[in-house]
Amino acid sequence: MSAKPLTTKNTLILIWNVINFVRKLILNIIFFPILFIVVVAVIAASATDKEVQIEDGSALLLNLAGKIVEQKTELAPLDAVMNQGNDRDENGEILLAEILDTIDSAAQDSRIKALVIDAGDMQSGGLTKLEAIGRHIIEFKKSGKPVIAMGAFYDQYRYLLASYADTIYLDKQGQTLIEGLGNYPTYYKSALEKLKVNTHVFRVGTYKSAVEPYIRDDMSEAAKEANRKWMNDVWQVFTATVAQNRGLEPRDFQLQGADYITALKNSQGDAAQMALNLKWVDKLVTEEEFRQEMLALVGKAKKGHSFKHIDYYDYANLVAPTPSIVPTEGIGIVVAKGNILNGDQPAGTIGGRSTANLLKKARFDDKIKAVVLRVDSPGGSAFASEQIRQQVLALQAAGKPVVVSMSSLAASGGYWISASADYIYANPATITGSIGIFGMVTTFEDSLAALGIHSDGVATSDIAGVSVTRALPESFKAAIQMHIERGYHNFISMVAESRHMTLEQVDSIAQGRVWSGIEAKKLGLVDELGDLDAAIGKAAELAKLTSYDLRVIEKELSPEQKMLQAVLGSAAAYLPQTTIKMSTTEKLMQQLNKVAEDFAAFDDPKNVYLYCEACSI
Repeated sequence: MSAKPLTTKNTLILIWNVINFVRKLILNIIFFPILFIVVVAVIAASATDKEVQIEDGSALLLNLAGKIVEQKTELAPLDAVMNQGNDRDENGEILLAEILDTIDSAAQDSRIKALVIDAGDMQSGGLTKLEAIGRHIIEFKKSGKPVIAMGAFYDQYRYLLASYADTIYLDKQGQTLIEGLGNYPTYYKSALEKLKVNTHVFRVGTYKSAVEPYIRDDMSEAAKEANRKWMNDVWQVFTATVAQNRGLEPRDFQLQGADYITALKNSQGDAAQMALNLKWVDKLVTEEEFRQEMLALVGKAKKGHSFKHIDYYDYANLVAPTPSIVPTEGIGIVVAKGNILNGDQPAGTIGGRSTANLLKKARFDDKIKAVVLRVDSPGGSAFASEQIRQQVLALQAAGKPVVVSMSSLAASGGYWISASADYIYANPATITGSIGIFGMVTTFEDSLAALGIHSDGVATSDIAGVSVTRALPESFKAAIQMHIERGYHNFISMVAESRHMTLEQVDSIAQGRVWSGIEAKKLGLVDELGDLDAAIGKAAELAKLTSYDLRVIEKELSPEQKMLQAVLGSAAAYLPQTTIKMSTTEKLMQQLNKVAEDFAAFDDPKNVYLYCEACSI
C-alpha cells in the first residue's frame, strides 16, 4: 500500500519538462544546421591545427573552474556542446581523479618547473575533495618544485587549497574570508498552514531532521545538538589542516565576529592587510607585480607578455592516460555520486538499477578481482538503496571483496549501500551515519476547499482512492507509519549484522543522527580513516593482488553515441563564445531544473526515504 506521488513534485516536473522540451526543440532547429557547418570546418581546420606545446621551465597553472566532483553529470550531446565549448567553465564540473593524475604527472614532468594555484572560479564540492588535492600537492613539493597560490578573493574552501602552497599571494584590493560552518534551513510550517496544506510526516529517529522544515518553524534541539557536533568536528579538521600548512595554530583561524572586527581595526579597515597581519597570506601584490614575480621565477613566454605556463585543461588533455588495450587483472572502481533514485539514471546520479548493473558488470568480469565503491551521496530511495546493496552482497558471494571509500558524504541511503562492505574508509571530514528513515505525504484538501474545489465519491474500502485532494484515512496513515518503523528496524538490523554490533548499540548511535568521519570511526560505523588510495590498497590486499590495473566501471556508450560525442566535442571549440556562454534565461532554466530535480529525488514507490537533509556543507 503506498501513497500517490506529491502533486507539487509532479507539477514542477511537468512544468520543467514542457519548458525543457521547447528549449531543446528550438535549439535543435537553430543549431543542427550550424553544427553541420561547424563539423565541416573542424575537419578542414584539423589538418592545420597545432598541438599544444609546453615550453621548458613552464609553470602548470592550476586554474580550476566549476565544482569538483567524483563523477561528471551526463549531458545530452547538444547540451554538451552548448556548455563545454570552453573546457574551463565556472558553472561546470571538474573530475577529482583527473586533477590528482594531472598534478602527479606534473611532478614527474621535467618541463614543469612550478605549480601555480588560481582557484578564483573554483567551487569546492566538499572539504574532503580539496584535502585529497592537497595531499597530491604535498607529493608534488617533494619533486623540489615550488607551489604558488594567487587570488583576488579567497573564501575558506579556496583558501584551504591555497594553504598547501609555499607562498600565498593576495591582491592588494582582495580579501580572505574564513567564517566557519553554518546550517540554517528554511522552514515552511506557518506558510503551509496559511496555504491550508496538510503535511503528513512519518519517521523514526530523534535526529531525523529532513522533514522538520515542513512541520516546524525552527530547528529542533535534537537537530541542533547533532548538527553542532558534526560541524564542530569538520571545522576542527579544516582549521587543523590550514594551521599545519601555514605553520600556525588552529585558534588563529577560529575567529569570532568580535575577533574579525579587532583584526580589521588593526588593519585600518583594509581586508587584504588584515590577512597579511594574521599571516594567512605571505604577500600583497597587484596583478602586474605578480606577473613580474612569475617572470623572475619561470621566465617570459615566447608569445604574449605572460610568464611561461600551461593551462591546467591543456595539460590534462596532453597527459591523460591511454586506456589499456589488453585488460589485466585489477580492481574495479564504481562511483556512486548524487541522490539515490529508482531505475536507470545518468552518470552523476545514483540509480537503483543502473548503479546495481555497474556492480553486476564488475561481478561478471573475470579480470576484476575486487571492487572499490566510491560513495558521495546524501541518500534517497530506500528501495533503490537496497537494490544496490544486494549487488554488493552478490560480489562478496562471488569471492570479490568490496571496499567502500567515502568521499564528502555517505549518509542515510549513502550509508545503507556502504554498510555491508568488507571494509569501510571515511575521511575525517566525511559526513556519514544518519541511520534513520522517514515518509512524507502532502495533501491539499483544505487548500482546494478554500478555492471552492472539493473531492467526493464512493469506494469499496476506506483506503481505496487515496488522493492528495482528500484527507488521508487513519488506517492509511497507520500503515505508512508501520512501513517506516519496519524500515528503521531493517536498517539498524542490517547495520548491526554488517558491523558486528548489537541492535541496541546501533539504535543508540542511529536515530537519524549525522556523524563526522572521526566520530564514525570511534563508533564503529567505519573501519578506518583514509582516502581513495588507502581503499584501493585495502582492496588489493583482500584480493591478494600484488600488481593490478585500476578500471572505472562505467555505463558504456553505443558506437553512435561515442562518435557523436567525439565530433561534437571537437566542434564545440569552434563555436562562437556568444553561443557557448550561458545566458540569463539558461541560468534561470538551470535553477528551475534544480528545483524539479530536488522534488524528483523523492521517488520511492513506498514513499520511504533514507535521506540526509543536513548534508549540504
